[in-house]
Amino acid sequence: MAVPGVAAASRSYSLACTPRPPAPRRRGPITPRRRGPITPHASAEASIEIRVCTNRTCVRQGGREVLAALGGLAPPPPRIEVASCGCLGRCGAGPNVAASVPGRGTAVFAHVGTAARAARLLEHLLGAAEFDADAGLAALAVREKAEAALAEGNAAEAEALFTESIGLNAPGGLHLVYGSRCKARLVTGDTAGALADAEEAIRIAPKFPQVSLE
Repeated sequence: MAVPGVAAASRSYSLACTPRPPAPRRRGPITPRRRGPITPHASAEASIEIRVCTNRTCVRQGGREVLAALGGLAPPPPRIEVASCGCLGRCGAGPNVAASVPGRGTAVFAHVGTAARAARLLEHLLGAAEFDADAGLAALAVREKAEAALAEGNAAEAEALFTESIGLNAPGGLHLVYGSRCKARLVTGDTAGALADAEEAIRIAPKFPQVSLE
């Protein structure tokens, strides 16, 4: 089953992770390259592991960008577990991303070098009924503008943009948006609103380690 623009191949790989910080970059088309059978549209009960190669070659091809994009787009754990990993082979076809669905196999996808391709991969794995790639990308774009505004000290503008992103009803990443709006509200002095956002982030993603009340 093809993801638009991605390639797949067949062979099994360990998904042991090596956490590394995300940082952006871009690359050409994707085509799913399979390593072992994998059925798309995993059942809602299944926990999917996604590992992004962050070895040197894949990093040059945009691996860290993909790691950041998948983290910002995906539903939180335990539904999707996103982390970095070592080499998945065929380095010239990177960035490479491995996906493992319990009981359905593991596949490695090549040329997953942009946020758009990462979103299409999630839609492929989860099905369009659970994950709308366009909605996820739209919400991510607004969230990135909000993060930039917050970094520049424009907390009120950032809060408005985070609220806009939440209103887009993205299929994933909401725990991150609520967590970031919490920070913006703390800066503007809205302590009650910040507390409500922190609690909502924890409710959405209780197993996500970065979500906490500090």
